[in-house]
Amino acid sequence: MEEFNKTLLNEFILMGITNQLWLQKVLFAFAFFFYLLDIFGNLTIVSLVNRDPSLQSPMYFLLGNLSFVDLLFSTVTVPKMMLGLLMKNTITVKGCITQMYFFHFLGCTEGVLLAAMGYDRYVAICHPLRYISIMRRSTCVQLVLASWFTGLTTSLVHAIMTSQLPFCKVNRIKHFFCDVKPVIKLACKDIRVNELTLATLSGFLSTGTFSLTMLSYIYIITHVLKIRSSKGRSKIFSTCSSHLTVVILFYGTAMCTYLGPASETSLEKDKVAAILFTVITPALNPVIYTLRNKDVRNSVRKLTKSSMT
Repeated sequence: MEEFNKTLLNEFILMGITNQLWLQKVLFAFAFFFYLLDIFGNLTIVSLVNRDPSLQSPMYFLLGNLSFVDLLFSTVTVPKMMLGLLMKNTITVKGCITQMYFFHFLGCTEGVLLAAMGYDRYVAICHPLRYISIMRRSTCVQLVLASWFTGLTTSLVHAIMTSQLPFCKVNRIKHFFCDVKPVIKLACKDIRVNELTLATLSGFLSTGTFSLTMLSYIYIITHVLKIRSSKGRSKIFSTCSSHLTVVILFYGTAMCTYLGPASETSLEKDKVAAILFTVITPALNPVIYTLRNKDVRNSVRKLTKSSMT
């Protein structure tokens, strides 16, 4: 046992996305641009929600929290990814598990937040007269706290189980950050329990929150079909389209990554999906809400005018 412990690793090497130098430079510029867009866009949304009186409704309170989570979510992985595109990228085992914890913590939190935003749209459209009484400030705070608590506890399971695994041979992670699937593949121990736990927890959370979100939209669509006015239907569609677009982007990539087995082929595909939901989606979310939401566009105009005067 003592001899075995001496062989345990204390550092991993993140292999990144590609070994081609020209492609590394292109990807660095790509990631840098989207990360700047992510920081600027999400900070703008958070600032607008906090400062503009016209954005003090429950919908924008939830949107502000979503933008804050998006900002942290990409910061957990993107800077480390960009470093790996410039030089050899190493990380300690403890640092790796910490990154893994925060990545899943924020990802789970975002999933529950999106479901809460779907419920908010359902109440606003299907029960408009009761909206203020149902979506009180205290209710919104409880929904946000529930999303953070779910993320905290779920990710803790993955972090604790991974920390109990021995890593004693291969130290090269075939990814650009420490995700559960590529990390546990390196363990010199049977990982079937870890894989089953990952698939069960991730499957339950992703399909559960996605189903709740879609259930909200089923009720919304049923309500919309009863409206005879095309103008009324288009107004409701425009209210929901930005949130629905974000939901499809988020869940589409997340389900493809965590519901399948951890084979060599799937791990390569996971890299592509990971680029989408860690680099691109968090940067596009504020753009989607700004372009498709009249209140946010007006608030941006007011902020721009006040900064120019």
